[in-house]
Amino acid sequence: MKIGFLIFQNVTQLDFTAPFEVFARMPDSEVLLISKDMNPVKSDKGLAVLPTHTFENCPQLDLICVPGGGGVNQVIEDNISMNFLQQQAQKAQYITSVCTGSLVLAVAGLLDGHKATTHWLSIDLLRKFKNIEVIEERVVKDRNRFTGGGVTAGIDFALTVAAEIYGENIAKEIQLMIEYNPQPSFKAGSPKLVDSQILENVIASRKEIQNQRLEQIDRITTLKK
Repeated sequence: MKIGFLIFQNVTQLDFTAPFEVFARMPDSEVLLISKDMNPVKSDKGLAVLPTHTFENCPQLDLICVPGGGGVNQVIEDNISMNFLQQQAQKAQYITSVCTGSLVLAVAGLLDGHKATTHWLSIDLLRKFKNIEVIEERVVKDRNRFTGGGVTAGIDFALTVAAEIYGENIAKEIQLMIEYNPQPSFKAGSPKLVDSQILENVIASRKEIQNQRLEQIDRITTLKK
C-alpha cells in the first residue's frame, strides 16, 4: 500500500509525523512525503523535513493524507496543489486529513457529501462548506474518507485507518509497540475541558490567522456557489 502525505511550508509536523509512525508500521506499506519540489519543508515550529517525492514523480497513491498548519492558507489558494489532490483522489482508495488539512480537502471538493471533522478552532470554518456534514469528534470515518481532529488526534486517526485496512489486531499491535497509552498531565486538551481564561487566551493568540482563513474561505465558497 502506497501512502502519501502532502507536505508544505509551515505545516504542523506532528499532524503528519504522528500518523506516519503508525502507517509505517502497517504491513506491506510504503509511506511517501510529497511536496511541490524536493526542497526542505520547514514546519510552522521550525523543524525541516525532506520530501521523498514531488507532484511530478509521485506514483498513484492508495491513501492520501493532508495535514494542517499555518501553511494551509497558502495551499488552498494554490491551483497546482489542488489539481494534484484532485487527480490522485480519482483512484485513491482512501482520502484523509488531520487537523486543518480537512479545509484543504474541502476546498478541493473532496469532502462533498461526506461527514468530516477538523481542529476545534476551525470547526466553524469547515461548516462554511454546505455540502459537508461537520461532526465534532476526534476521528470521523465516512466511507473512504477519514478525518482527524487537531494535531495529536493524528494518532487516533491513523490507528482507526490501520484497523480499517488490516483489522483491529494489527492496529492494537501498533498501538502497543508505540506505547500509546495517553495519560495527560492536565485536563486541558479540549475546549470543553479547559478553564475559560485559557480558552480565551488561545483563541486570541490565533485570531489573526483565523481571520485570514475566514476571509479566504468566504471568498472561495462564494465563488463556488
